Amino acid sequence: VLKVVENLGVSHVRNSDSYKNKLEAEIRKLKFPYRALAEDDYEARRKDHISHFILRLAYCQSEDLRRWFLQQEMDLFRYRFNQLSDSLRQKFLEHVNLSFEAVSEDLKNELANELFASTPGLSLPKVKEQMFYKVGLADAVDLFRTRRVFIKDGFAYVPFKEIDVIVLNNYRTKLSKALALTARSLPTIQSDERLQPLLNHLSHSYVGPDYSVQKNTGKISLEQIDALSVKSFPLCMRQLHRALRDSHHLRHGGRMQYGLFLKGIGLTLEQALEFWKKEFIRGKVDADKFDKGYAYSIRHNYGKEGKRTDYTPYSCMKIIMSNPPSQGDYHGCPFRHSDPELLKQKLQSYKIPPSGITQILELVKGMHFQLACQKYFELTHDVDDIGFSLNHPNQYFTESQRLLSGGRELKKELSHSGNSQQKNNSQESMNSNSTPTTSNTTADTELEELEAYFIED
Repeated sequence: VLKVVENLGVSHVRNSDSYKNKLEAEIRKLKFPYRALAEDDYEARRKDHISHFILRLAYCQSEDLRRWFLQQEMDLFRYRFNQLSDSLRQKFLEHVNLSFEAVSEDLKNELANELFASTPGLSLPKVKEQMFYKVGLADAVDLFRTRRVFIKDGFAYVPFKEIDVIVLNNYRTKLSKALALTARSLPTIQSDERLQPLLNHLSHSYVGPDYSVQKNTGKISLEQIDALSVKSFPLCMRQLHRALRDSHHLRHGGRMQYGLFLKGIGLTLEQALEFWKKEFIRGKVDADKFDKGYAYSIRHNYGKEGKRTDYTPYSCMKIIMSNPPSQGDYHGCPFRHSDPELLKQKLQSYKIPPSGITQILELVKGMHFQLACQKYFELTHDVDDIGFSLNHPNQYFTESQRLLSGGRELKKELSHSGNSQQKNNSQESMNSNSTPTTSNTTADTELEELEAYFIED
């Protein structure tokens, strides 16, 4: 279910009618009890709760997994909460101790004009029909920041239709803390031979390929990178490559993001050392300084130094959600971190048509950054619909190369992605190679049995 939520969140505008209709259809297909509360189905709710806590155990194991799980759970929660009737919403709020003080009819009529002026999307008659709550400013920061509520005497007057924002923030805070607490229990769980293989398998099964192993390793030459950056790199990597070529240097955040991407598309350790050294010594770094100050971190990324972790390329979510660039940095997501006017100029310099730039900027304005990247892919490859949900820069590269080569790599890529899903999705998790083959087979069987239990009628 969470994988479906992720794919739809990338390929549709969240909370749009098409998103909600598609999500409902997919959830029904998976027989997920999303209306268990409304239908008062105890057994369905019980299975829902058990599956949630099992996934908490599986996805608390690293920062990347926690971030992924939190985002998908938030999207699913938003959809399910908005499906409840007004009476069930009120019942739910009381159950989770979010029973805010309702505004009396007399006070609402007295403030009707102020509420109408301060609450977008409500006409004056609708304001009088709508139930409002007095909510402390600390709980209504997001609504206050976007000027969607009336403020008086330290309270936000929140219409019932907007209460989901407060509930979601509350849920995010509680789930985030719960995942952190669960992570502290990992040593105990990891010592249980029955649980650990199953939890590892669960966490690797649904987040998709991590692009840590590439079939193209050693097949891409350094001379090809400039041409590939123009036709097959996502905008974030194209920006980093251009900055490196222009200034002959990248700061740590840029070297990590771009270096791991290059590793993911097939550069060997030897090629990576040669690539970075050639570029850096064209600037202010001599060969000796490079060998002493930079070569170690490159070998470290390939698992040859330090704790020998074989680092994986950054996903879109990791790039968007963590380590925003500061002055002089070039890493991050251009759709998320660039000023809209600078982004527009960049797109114009890349010969994106004006109508396409307008579409991209509208998606950026709505904070649909991955959809903006998908639109960039469609415009630069002259296709109407890319036919997949984009969630990784290396996926962008792979799909671009497949499209430009006429799909000749399709069969190989499919077989590869199945293997790469068994790899760890983050630097902090255990290496999947440490789990014996028999454990993997057992985990497969146990996972199938677990899934069968949750889809029983």
